[in-house]
Parts: sequence; C-alpha cells; structure tokens
Amino acid sequence: MIDVPLTLQDAIKYFADFENCRAFMVELRWPDGKVKCPHCGSERVVWLSTARLFKCYEKHERPKFSLKTGTVFEDSPLGLDKWLAAVWLIVNCKNGISSYEIHRDLGVTQKTAWFMLHRIRLAMQDPDSGGLLGGEVEVDETYIGGAARNMHNWRRRKSDVKQGGSGKAIVIGALERKGKVRATVAANRKKATMQPFVKANVQAGARIMSDEFASCWRMDDEYVHNIVNHLETYVVGNVHTNGIENFWSLLKRTLRGSYISVEPFHLFRYVDEQVFRFNTRKTLNDFGRFALTLYQIVGKRLTYTDLIGKEAETPAC
Repeated sequence: MIDVPLTLQDAIKYFADFENCRAFMVELRWPDGKVKCPHCGSERVVWLSTARLFKCYEKHERPKFSLKTGTVFEDSPLGLDKWLAAVWLIVNCKNGISSYEIHRDLGVTQKTAWFMLHRIRLAMQDPDSGGLLGGEVEVDETYIGGAARNMHNWRRRKSDVKQGGSGKAIVIGALERKGKVRATVAANRKKATMQPFVKANVQAGARIMSDEFASCWRMDDEYVHNIVNHLETYVVGNVHTNGIENFWSLLKRTLRGSYISVEPFHLFRYVDEQVFRFNTRKTLNDFGRFALTLYQIVGKRLTYTDLIGKEAETPAC
C-alpha cells in the first residue's frame, strides 16, 4: 500500500505530482497490479510515459486509454490533481462545497466546477448500501423549498408555493438507530409512494417510529408501529424521530447555506451527497471517504447533456 495523505493540505501536495496520481489510481482500479484494458479486458497493456496513456495491443478501435477512461472523469481535459482535490473537498466538507468555491480554489470556471461536482455526486451514490435497515427505524418526510412568506410575488407564482408544503419538493427517509440512513425524493405523500419506499429499505418485523402522519406508512401486518404526536410532544419514552430530524437539519443546512438554490430535478443528487457523508461520518476518516468515493467512480458516466436534459455547449471538464 502506498503512503496516503490524511489532510487536505497533504492531499493537495501529494496529488500535485502526476506520478503519485498515477500510482494511486492504478492501485485503486487494479489492486492486483495487472492493468487491464477497459474496452476489451486484455492485460497486454503498456504505459506510454510521454503521452501519459496506456496502450492495448489487442486489435480494436480504441487501443489507447487513460487513467480516467471508464470512470466519471472520462473525456475530461482537467488533470487528476484538480479532480482528486475536488473529490476530497466535497466528501469531507460537512455542509458541502459550492461550485463557486471550487471555481476559486482550483482555478476553473464556475460552470466547469458545477459539472465536476455533479459527476462526483454520481460516484457518491451507493446502489448497494448494505442491506435493509432493521431494529428500531425512524421514518419521516420533509419539505424542501423556500418559505412562501419570504418569496417575491413573481417567484411565489412561478413555483406555486403556498403556506405549508404546497409547491415544495418532498424527501422521504428512514434511519436505523445507530446505523445508516436512506433518503430519496418523492413525488407525493400518498401510500402508493411511501409504502414501497419502506418495504424496499426496512426489514419486515422492524419497529418503526413515526410522527402523527403515520397513516402514510402504516403496514401493521409487516411492521410494529410506534407513533409520537408532535402537536403534543416530541418524545414518549423511546419513541421519537429525533435522529431522522437531525439528518433533515443537516440536509437543509447544506442546501440553504452552501448551495442556496437547488433546482427540483437535481435535488436527488444533493440528497445522495448528504446521505453518503452521514453514513460514513463515524466509520471513516477523511481519506477513507475519499478512497471509498474513488472506488465507486468506475463504470459510471454523466455527460453535460444528460445533466441538464438538453443540448448545450459542454464546459471544459
């Protein structure tokens, strides 16, 4: 195992050297030391030091490939020194980091920084998040969006936001006490939406804690339900939703403090980002979160066209 940086300052110094970047990425992607072509899987590969590319000697249309090929970094002209620094920043900043901060810190345009961060968020998504939640599980939902009383009239009319939750995005979540959290953006608060989320994330037989709106979640034939009425109190013995409320607080602090304004169709990316940091907050140090994210960059791709949903000029990243 190569020596690894443990702080941001160490990481910036370490990855400023391309040879350190290369050694790190090779060990990360091919831990057995045998570099394989991402296009054909062949091990008949050599390193072209001048071009900083690998060359595969099998016959196919793309014999040359870089360390970024087959990852979320693919086709980016930016060096690994900038990419790895950006990954370190977003996975270890508790309240997230804005594209303007990346723009200033790394010397790229704000548009490029925004695209970089969304590509890294894709790597932070974990499709295999360790099985179903069990034991005591807190289940809740929250509304994401500005308060109607603080909006200008034209903004209120455009977003159709009224007092309460009307016109706002809904995020639903489940938190296993002393364990992980799962959260996703939902279309509504109806049973047809809420109950499948619970079944997909919580073991049958688990003890579910929820607030007075439990009718959206209740499945008495599969789960044990405990309800606390927030109109009267917030804790009844061991029954409360303070854990998931803490996660909502962290999520909203990130959205309001660092990102300021998030479009609803990108909200799920920011939720996934916060879920990743929350679930690794006690089990991994800064380098551990950084390494885990990089383990998950392979086989994922997000183009600018896919990101914004229409044809547009692609930023230089």
